[in-house]
Amino acid sequence: MKAKLITGAPPGGKRQNLAESLPLDTPYLVQFFPIYACNFTCKYCHNAIPRDQREFVTDEPVMSWELFNKCIDDLTQFPDKIRTIRFVGMGEPLLHKDIIRMIKRTKDSGAANKVEIITNGSLLAHDMSDGLIDAGLDRLVISLQGISADQYEDISKFKIDFDEFVDNIRYFYEHKKDTVMYLKIVDIAIPTDEDRQRYFDIFGDITDTIGIETAVPIFEAVPFNEELKKRTEYKTQFGLPMKRIKVCPQAFYSMQINPDGKVVGCHAIYYPRILDDCNDKSLVDVWNGDGFTTFRRQMLKGRENVCQTCIDCGINDFRMFPEDDISDYAEELAGKYGF
Repeated sequence: MKAKLITGAPPGGKRQNLAESLPLDTPYLVQFFPIYACNFTCKYCHNAIPRDQREFVTDEPVMSWELFNKCIDDLTQFPDKIRTIRFVGMGEPLLHKDIIRMIKRTKDSGAANKVEIITNGSLLAHDMSDGLIDAGLDRLVISLQGISADQYEDISKFKIDFDEFVDNIRYFYEHKKDTVMYLKIVDIAIPTDEDRQRYFDIFGDITDTIGIETAVPIFEAVPFNEELKKRTEYKTQFGLPMKRIKVCPQAFYSMQINPDGKVVGCHAIYYPRILDDCNDKSLVDVWNGDGFTTFRRQMLKGRENVCQTCIDCGINDFRMFPEDDISDYAEELAGKYGF
């Protein structure tokens, strides 16, 4: 196998102690949520919940080019470059008609050190691959849902030509320039040693890095959670011991821009609150504004002091790396932020 196996390690590389770097005048991560739509209905995902039973996500399902372009202009105004601009959110980013144009605009702006997409890969036809490569995409993350067409139909309720799917991934790998590829799969899709070996045999030579991630019960209303909760030991998505954190760090280093221009301070599906709106406000002002400031102040006192959504949320508990846990530094950080 040519690919580097990174199961149990940070997929993006070695992490620094976050608390030592705070406060930040420039976010490390800006996540664009370009489209609230997906062609998959994975049984462990939010999209498995019937739409009429979901809580509020966004007023507009598709981000306009005008709003996106304005956001990129804003991001170039931060004192430093954004470390990573990521296209993902609760949907399949390759469904957005302007996704290649968005990647190229982001790269040409120089706003970020790295531009990446997290995708299910099903729309990665040759013309899409050529466009993303030519646009200068830095990192492509493909979330795999099985090692056969039958598994894809079972897990994602999607009929896929599996051989064509693998060939399309191979095409991207063989034609890419500087793009780094990471292929990952959830452990429930490859439960046996034989399955895991077949996974490596199929994909191990057509990617740069490869991993197996743990399916975790982060979407409370998803019926399949009952199966996931039967595990005898809870681990994080990355296979590390899971613990409940006191202070969620996401709003201290990242922000997500939703399709309607609302800005949130975390990657939770149901937000504790909308922190701001960038339709008529600079993202620099949003990052330093009252919404983020108030939220950070409350969070440093412990998530139980923020709202019920934060109390109930398990997303970051299941995705935490030790370097990101700022709980033990809360009092010191409150002083640095002037709280």
